[in-house]
Amino acid sequence: MTETAFYILLSLVQPCHGYGIVKHVEEMTDMRIRLGSGTVYGTLTKMQKDGVITVFADEERKTVYEVTEIGHKLITAEIDRLKELYHNALKYGEGFHDYKSI
Repeated sequence: MTETAFYILLSLVQPCHGYGIVKHVEEMTDMRIRLGSGTVYGTLTKMQKDGVITVFADEERKTVYEVTEIGHKLITAEIDRLKELYHNALKYGEGFHDYKSI
């Protein structure tokens, strides 16, 4: 999963519209990731086709995105994978901090 897809999906802990997703990702990443509308809506369209999210209109007729059961399983598996990466980086990666370039 790409970092962009990860953060978009993670931002959908509650159903949200596109602009809310963009703002939540910016907040989570301390503005490190600033998503353009093409990236957001392209990723959301692919996620919808893959059954990862569902789309509906709220009472204001705004498009709202929500994680499906498949999406929940996917983000949970990705979080577990990232935890393993982090654990192994802490356990085995310390020697790289002291590495001196030739």
